[in-house]
Amino acid sequence: MTTKIEAIIREEKLNDVKQALHELGIVGMNVFEVRGHGRQGGIKLAGRTGVYQVDLLPKLQLNIVLSDHNVDKTIETICRAARTGETGDGLIFVYPIQEVIRIR
Repeated sequence: MTTKIEAIIREEKLNDVKQALHELGIVGMNVFEVRGHGRQGGIKLAGRTGVYQVDLLPKLQLNIVLSDHNVDKTIETICRAARTGETGDGLIFVYPIQEVIRIR
Protein backbone atom coordinates (compact mmCIF):
# COMPACT_ATOMS: atom_id res chain seq x y z
CA MET A 1 0.00 0.00 0.00
CA THR A 2 1.14 3.57 -0.55
CA THR A 3 0.57 6.75 1.39
CA LYS A 4 0.56 10.44 0.52
CA ILE A 5 2.11 12.90 2.94
CA GLU A 6 1.08 16.52 2.48
CA ALA A 7 3.19 18.86 4.60
CA ILE A 8 2.62 22.60 4.93
CA ILE A 9 5.86 24.26 6.09
CA ARG A 10 7.53 27.65 6.35
CA GLU A 11 9.23 28.81 3.15
CA GLU A 12 12.60 29.25 4.85
CA LYS A 13 12.62 25.61 6.04
CA LEU A 14 12.37 24.04 2.57
CA ASN A 15 16.10 23.42 2.11
CA ASP A 16 16.41 21.92 5.60
CA VAL A 17 13.49 19.57 4.94
CA LYS A 18 14.74 18.60 1.45
CA GLN A 19 18.22 17.84 2.79
CA ALA A 20 16.86 15.77 5.69
CA LEU A 21 14.56 13.80 3.38
CA HIS A 22 17.39 13.23 0.90
CA GLU A 23 19.54 11.82 3.71
CA LEU A 24 16.64 9.48 4.53
CA GLY A 25 16.50 8.36 0.90
CA ILE A 26 13.29 10.21 0.00
CA VAL A 27 14.01 12.19 -3.17
CA GLY A 28 10.67 12.41 -4.99
CA MET A 29 8.33 15.26 -4.05
CA ASN A 30 6.24 18.09 -5.43
CA VAL A 31 6.41 21.58 -3.93
CA PHE A 32 3.67 24.19 -4.25
CA GLU A 33 3.50 27.79 -3.06
CA VAL A 34 0.35 28.22 -0.95
CA ARG A 35 -1.14 30.87 1.32
CA GLY A 36 -3.21 30.39 4.43
CA HIS A 37 -3.46 30.61 8.18
CA GLY A 38 -4.25 28.32 11.03
CA ARG A 39 -5.54 28.92 14.50
CA GLN A 40 -3.38 32.01 14.96
CA GLY A 41 -5.40 33.82 12.27
CA GLY A 42 -2.36 35.45 10.66
CA ILE A 43 -0.02 38.12 11.99
CA LYS A 44 -0.18 41.84 12.75
CA LEU A 45 2.37 44.10 11.10
CA ALA A 46 3.13 47.72 11.89
CA GLY A 47 3.72 50.05 8.95
CA ARG A 48 3.76 53.78 8.29
CA THR A 49 -0.01 53.88 8.06
CA GLY A 50 -0.57 51.91 11.27
CA VAL A 51 -1.06 48.31 12.28
CA TYR A 52 -2.69 45.90 9.85
CA GLN A 53 -3.58 42.21 9.83
CA VAL A 54 -2.01 39.80 7.33
CA ASP A 55 -4.24 36.73 7.41
CA LEU A 56 -2.97 34.73 4.42
CA LEU A 57 0.65 33.88 5.12
CA PRO A 58 2.93 32.38 2.45
CA LYS A 59 3.80 28.72 3.03
CA LEU A 60 5.03 25.78 0.98
CA GLN A 61 3.18 22.52 0.49
CA LEU A 62 5.20 19.35 -0.04
CA ASN A 63 3.47 16.31 -1.52
CA ILE A 64 5.26 12.99 -1.13
CA VAL A 65 3.88 9.58 -2.12
CA LEU A 66 5.74 6.65 -0.59
CA SER A 67 5.50 3.09 0.68
CA ASP A 68 3.82 2.55 4.03
CA HIS A 69 7.02 1.32 5.68
CA ASN A 70 8.65 4.76 5.15
CA VAL A 71 5.78 6.88 6.49
CA ASP A 72 6.70 7.14 10.19
CA LYS A 73 10.38 7.91 9.49
CA THR A 74 9.42 10.52 6.89
CA ILE A 75 6.97 12.27 9.22
CA GLU A 76 9.54 12.36 12.03
CA THR A 77 12.15 13.74 9.63
CA ILE A 78 9.85 16.51 8.35
CA CYS A 79 8.86 17.46 11.91
CA ARG A 80 12.48 17.65 13.05
CA ALA A 81 13.69 19.63 10.01
CA ALA A 82 10.73 22.05 9.79
CA ARG A 83 10.37 22.85 13.50
CA THR A 84 11.34 26.31 14.74
CA GLY A 85 9.34 26.12 17.96
CA GLU A 86 7.19 29.10 16.98
CA THR A 87 3.50 29.22 16.12
CA GLY A 88 2.93 28.55 12.43
CA ASP A 89 5.61 25.90 11.83
CA GLY A 90 3.14 23.88 9.76
CA LEU A 91 0.97 20.82 9.50
CA ILE A 92 1.27 17.31 8.10
CA PHE A 93 -1.65 15.42 6.56
CA VAL A 94 -1.49 11.69 5.79
CA TYR A 95 -3.72 10.10 3.14
CA PRO A 96 -4.05 6.50 1.94
CA ILE A 97 -3.44 6.09 -1.79
CA GLN A 98 -5.52 3.48 -3.55
CA GLU A 99 -3.47 3.25 -6.73
CA VAL A 100 -0.46 4.83 -8.42
CA ILE A 101 -0.21 4.73 -12.20
CA ARG A 102 3.09 5.67 -13.80
CA ILE A 103 2.80 7.34 -17.23
CA ARG A 104 5.69 6.51 -19.56
